[in-house]
Amino acid sequence: MAKRVITISREFGSGGRRIGKMVAEALGYAFYDRQLIAMVAKESGFSVDFVEETGEYATKSLLFSIATGSYYGQNAFTPDSMHPADKIHVLQNKIIRQIAEKEPCVIVGRCADYILKERTDCMHVFIHADMAFKKQRAMAEYGIAVKDVEKALQKKDKGRANHYKHYTQQSWGFAGNYNLTLDSGMFGLEACRDIIVTLAKRF
Repeated sequence: MAKRVITISREFGSGGRRIGKMVAEALGYAFYDRQLIAMVAKESGFSVDFVEETGEYATKSLLFSIATGSYYGQNAFTPDSMHPADKIHVLQNKIIRQIAEKEPCVIVGRCADYILKERTDCMHVFIHADMAFKKQRAMAEYGIAVKDVEKALQKKDKGRANHYKHYTQQSWGFAGNYNLTLDSGMFGLEACRDIIVTLAKRF
């Protein structure tokens, strides 16, 4: 029986988003990336840009709050006092579960692998690559200057790792958290797509 839901976690610059889109097209599944962000933004009242950044990266203000324990008080999780990052995470959690129930789909990022970890109809994939490959893609795809690219890659991945750790208590990128990990720098994006599609259909 084919897997109905595929989650794609990825290092910045590895091409994970593009691979996810190609997998969705090959399987005829819905693809949730920007659309998911827009759904959370609409329901939360925050801007799309704010949700995109806060919903997957640990911001300096969030890390400060975590370190000081400043939002774990008695009323920390009431609607009015909930930290914006927590509010976004709660909404993402709800919407991701609704999406998984609604239709076969590919979901990129947003801790979806952890949120849906109890479902047996899901396959969780992590895409990584060597630094040279990620640098090349980041400069070509996002226009990051050569002098800034390595620092930008490290910053993005550190933010994702911190965010994932805070909300799941798991290590982002640890192979044991996923069903499949692929090196897109070694195999290429198309081969990664083919591997995921083949396994999704088979298992």
